[in-house]
Amino acid sequence: MKATESIIQPMIEGTKQYVIPLFQRTYSWSTSQWKQLWDDILEIRITHEHRSHFIGSIVSMSMDSEPHEVQKYIVIDGQQRLTTLSILLIAIRDAARESGDKELAEEIHENLLVNKWKTGDSFYKLLPTQVDRQIYKYLIDASEQNYEKSGIKQAYDYFRNKISKTEIDFKEFKTLLSTRLSLVSIVLASDDNPYLVFESLNAKGRPLTQADLIRNFFFMRISSDKHEEVYQEYWKPMQDYYQDSLTEYIRHFLARKGKIVRSSEVYLELKESVSSGDIIEHVKELHRLSEYYRCILNPDLIDDLKLRSALNKINRIEAKTSYPFLLNMFTLYREGKLLSEEFVNIVSVIENYLIRRFVCDIATNELNKIFLSLIQKVNGFSTKELLEEVKAFLQNKGYPKDQEFRDKLLTTRLYGSGDRARKTKFILESIEESYRHKEKINYGNLTIEHIMPQTLSDSWKISLGEEWENILDEYLHVLGNLTLTAYNSEMSNETFQKKRKNLGESHLEINKTFRNLNNWGIDEIKARTNLLADKCLQVWSYFGSHNNEIKDVKGTSPRLLTILGKNLEVSTWREVWITTLNEVIQLKEGNFFVIQEKYPNLFSSDINKFKRRSVLKNDIYVNVDFSARDIYRLSLKILEIIGVPKEEWNVEFVVN
Repeated sequence: MKATESIIQPMIEGTKQYVIPLFQRTYSWSTSQWKQLWDDILEIRITHEHRSHFIGSIVSMSMDSEPHEVQKYIVIDGQQRLTTLSILLIAIRDAARESGDKELAEEIHENLLVNKWKTGDSFYKLLPTQVDRQIYKYLIDASEQNYEKSGIKQAYDYFRNKISKTEIDFKEFKTLLSTRLSLVSIVLASDDNPYLVFESLNAKGRPLTQADLIRNFFFMRISSDKHEEVYQEYWKPMQDYYQDSLTEYIRHFLARKGKIVRSSEVYLELKESVSSGDIIEHVKELHRLSEYYRCILNPDLIDDLKLRSALNKINRIEAKTSYPFLLNMFTLYREGKLLSEEFVNIVSVIENYLIRRFVCDIATNELNKIFLSLIQKVNGFSTKELLEEVKAFLQNKGYPKDQEFRDKLLTTRLYGSGDRARKTKFILESIEESYRHKEKINYGNLTIEHIMPQTLSDSWKISLGEEWENILDEYLHVLGNLTLTAYNSEMSNETFQKKRKNLGESHLEINKTFRNLNNWGIDEIKARTNLLADKCLQVWSYFGSHNNEIKDVKGTSPRLLTILGKNLEVSTWREVWITTLNEVIQLKEGNFFVIQEKYPNLFSSDINKFKRRSVLKNDIYVNVDFSARDIYRLSLKILEIIGVPKEEWNVEFVVN
């Protein structure tokens, strides 16, 4: 690294070019920074003529080039001031041209702005990052173009306006700018790591987003001659579509492997995950899955109507914690490994799981871990087994059974603030959809209506009787007192008789029960709640199986495995897993091939296939990266596959 104090003119004179790489931000200086630079120039004009004014540093690194080519430098830091100084020089050049001083204008243009005898991009002494590059070229070439909303053009207009109002001679202005502003030029040696320098320089500045850091990481490791191609084809489409949410997509992209990735650690996790391999291939994969993720966020992009509908429902109940898992499923779907019907069924199971938990008011703070664990647990199973494995796993992760679900439907105050109102509307719409209407209903103009209103008039109080306060408190937000209507504002806290008239004209099935009622009180609310609860049990029917219910063996230590009449001492759950497999393999020669066909990704002859592995007696490696609960369930599955009754297998354990 070599640092020298310099002025602008010798830095940019000669056949040179400064390239602002993709990993830098776009031009972002605004009025406050432009004004500061302008004021600095005016100040040095009235100070001692030999004294310069320090404006900061420019950090660059020389790029390899052929002898006949322009000597190029990548700008690691200082791109904002270097770009602004170039814009100001363009403004002075254009002002000089308009005043008739063509000699000065050409001197600025040919010595400080362009490489006169070069063509193409090499013609320009400065090449801003790709987003700003064309606008900057238009200014250099004095091209009449539509600049749209460009910070570079706004800077140019600001300085042209200032120049038009100053009495300073253009030649003097050019001299002040090119010889009286000083800076420290830091040129990195070929063996310096420019990215580490970039990270260090930006550590205390305006914080980069995690996506910014990731872009920097990628493009500092991609050959410069590939920057434009990789940026335009792979990075820019993601950046344009996701914008501020790009970091969130990358977080879910990383989490799809079943690992918790905190928002503040996305960049660090990505660095670790792409430490080896072709860096461009990593960018391509990130881009490819971003297209899949886009379909999850916006299912209307999907041609398959059933899958589109299933994913739209998931988005309505805000199931973001499931997105990393769904990204894996969508990848399998796009690769032709998972059928559309299978994918739809898996999405429906997730919807079912989340709705039942919502109604039963089960805390959501564990959902992130649950879905990441689900990713780990289904890894290794064939796509034909995925649906049943998803059901088996979620069944044992706080999934309410029918009795609990129905009891809560009768008593839970569904309607409330935050996302409760949205989920309640979804439940009411789903109940209505279950009637299989031949004509599509427009739910967009429907809102939730409380039959017994939230604010009771005197007539309502009289109708409900002396216990009206208790009735209001207990039954206001329960399912039976809620419906959908387009007449919410008209009905408000009107009497039931007036509400019944509007509801009686409704085409919705859930409103037909009101037509034959003359009163609305506890009995009527309970009756309708029971009716709608029964429909909910049909819409979100229990997907669990008695065979998949497992003992709560978390936090236990096994001591004795009994299998096929043999008592075998064990001390860990992994030992239970290996011993069970060895015993059933030895029982019959063909058992292993039956098991392997069912679970092909659990076994391998490659020692490096699994992060945590053990070797069976037949010299095949097996994945042992499972929890106690998973081993308990998988062992029973293995016995079921080969036709051994589960009563022939038992583990005695102690609680730690």
